[in-house]
Amino acid sequence: MFRVSEPASSSIDKDARIAELEAALAARDTLIDTLRHQLAQLRRMTFGQSSEKLALQIEQLELALEELEGEAEVADSRTSERAPTERPSSVRALPDHLPRAERRIEPEAGSCTCPDCGGALRPLGQDSDEQLDVAPVQWRVIRTVRPKYSCRACDRIVQAPAPVKAIARGKASFATLAHVVVHKFDHHLPLYRQAEMMVAQGIDIDRSTLAGWAGQAAHLLDPIVSRIREEGLKAAKLHTDDTPVPMLVPGKGRTAQARLWAYVVDDRASGAATPALAWYRFTPDRSGIHPQSELRSFTGLLQADGYAGYEKLYEGNGIREVACWAHFRRKIFECHQTSPTPLTTDLLTRIAGLYRIEEEVRGQPPDIRRRHRQEQAMPQIDALRGAIDDALRRLSPKSAMAKALAYGRKRWDALTRYIDDGIAEIDNNIAERAIRSIAIGRKNWLFAGSKAGGERAAAIYSVIETAKLNGVEPQAYIADVIEKIASGWPASRWDEIMPWNWQPEQQQIAQAA
Repeated sequence: MFRVSEPASSSIDKDARIAELEAALAARDTLIDTLRHQLAQLRRMTFGQSSEKLALQIEQLELALEELEGEAEVADSRTSERAPTERPSSVRALPDHLPRAERRIEPEAGSCTCPDCGGALRPLGQDSDEQLDVAPVQWRVIRTVRPKYSCRACDRIVQAPAPVKAIARGKASFATLAHVVVHKFDHHLPLYRQAEMMVAQGIDIDRSTLAGWAGQAAHLLDPIVSRIREEGLKAAKLHTDDTPVPMLVPGKGRTAQARLWAYVVDDRASGAATPALAWYRFTPDRSGIHPQSELRSFTGLLQADGYAGYEKLYEGNGIREVACWAHFRRKIFECHQTSPTPLTTDLLTRIAGLYRIEEEVRGQPPDIRRRHRQEQAMPQIDALRGAIDDALRRLSPKSAMAKALAYGRKRWDALTRYIDDGIAEIDNNIAERAIRSIAIGRKNWLFAGSKAGGERAAAIYSVIETAKLNGVEPQAYIADVIEKIASGWPASRWDEIMPWNWQPEQQQIAQAA
């Protein structure tokens, strides 16, 4: 009988195990690539489910991807310890602006004598490697010293004036104020959590003190907020949306449903070089009087949802409504989720075609966008309207699908207005993105403690969101600007410190050099 030798059997088992591991690695890499592709698609989506549902879906995929990538990193590191990998790993250079701390490692025997023969060593070169390191947030105390001098001749006392302080008789710097408000409103860390984190570092600051610091920062930022609003009302197109914010009712121990309204100017998709900006307004309820009052001096296109409170704004010729295709599609999609039919599939496919046309002209000038829409989108919209009208004749008026389609047909002129105006957008997702951070933060800070607190939040959100829209880091911006304002920055030079013109000091120094 033929018997396989032990070494041969061991070799076959090893080859089979290697093939099995390689197949598992290939499956893992395929799954990671698939998840990355799905995430990229979700981030590019400009319509679909409500923003909160979409955000939840993205978060779930990101968690799954984090786990897989973490496991892959551990597996790859163990494999590389046993054998060199055949696939070159991608190396991304660390940013040049980060400070470098060099750690030099000399041979154990020293840099002068050879450990084998005792001969003299001479420099041959060196190998270097960089790793990203982190140090905990380091609090420090700035001690300001102002020496006094007296004149020997006339006894006059000479001393530099005291620098302006962020808080009168307070202990917080302007950078500290910026840190507190950005961590609360942009990083979604409530003040009580910030206080706990500071205690862990040996700094005992009451939450009420932090609230006072946030209030002072908002007060100093008032001129910036007012200027953002003034510039926004001059725009030819505004996006607006609102979101509920529970407000504590004093003395009753319960909350009322207040609102935060977002007003956004962002024409980058139509090739504009004008600055993007956003401002927010806090109101104790959702009465239509609030947007009507806020936009009484505005003229132009208003992109918004179908809230009835906007209707009075459209009664004159000053403001023209541009409705949101994402809202219309969402109503159809909700019916599709419940009971998919050939009709819902067809309508969703047709609307997706309109969005593909928008991708083709994103960033183009208004005249090109208008011409392309009229040539490509108008025939599709006419066909879509025919399909909707035909469906409405067949559906029961009381059905959910008929109500969804009636919502769109009632606003058809507003839905199709973007075709004839190149600066208009197909949907109102610009405003929805502006309130997304509020929806996330609301889960952490739960409610506004008062009307004044809600107004303070609206002011700080206005500055943070406008800074981010212009590619400016909010904490550095707020720290610098509130110090300039407290030091008496002239009103005639407000434009210099607006988010779309401001530059950090290091950039100015680099440019001067």
